[in-house]
Amino acid sequence: PDEGATLRVGGAVIPGDVDIADQYVPELDITYFFTDNIAAELILGVTPHDVKATGVTVGPLTDATIDLGDVWLLPPTLTAQYHFNTGGKVKPYVGAGVNATFFFDEDKGPVADGIEYDTSVGFALQAGVDIDLDGSPGGWALNADVKKIWINPDVTVDFSTALGASVEAEVDIDPVVVGVGLGYRF
Repeated sequence: PDEGATLRVGGAVIPGDVDIADQYVPELDITYFFTDNIAAELILGVTPHDVKATGVTVGPLTDATIDLGDVWLLPPTLTAQYHFNTGGKVKPYVGAGVNATFFFDEDKGPVADGIEYDTSVGFALQAGVDIDLDGSPGGWALNADVKKIWINPDVTVDFSTALGASVEAEVDIDPVVVGVGLGYRF
């Protein structure tokens, strides 16, 4: 993640940021070719993340790091792709599309009384390459790609017991997703 946040209590901005842990997870990409060059790809995966608020200064807290537990993300992404016709085994492509991220199984951590993540909708860009492994029009290929996905949920953390207030956060997760995989073209 390329994370960042703006934190507010009662509408006033307070010092602090967010730290979201990196993850390694399996991913399933399904690509449908409309022509030899134009395709649509659906990117599917589920990822858990540990979340911390860092540098928080509010009430009795000064430059504090607060464990906000963990959350699972379901970020299906749909891209339109252009595959360059190189005439060889190496077939690069670029894509752009939209992402919808759903948050579930939120664990509020040891300090908060509750936490709520809103669904996020954003853009996605990608660049990748397929390397033909068996020389046939279909068949097996090695795939490598990089995706930049903009995920920007609003998050509400209830600190009623610890601070007598809720913290509203505009969070930027914005991960760079690097993938390497094996594909089969029918």
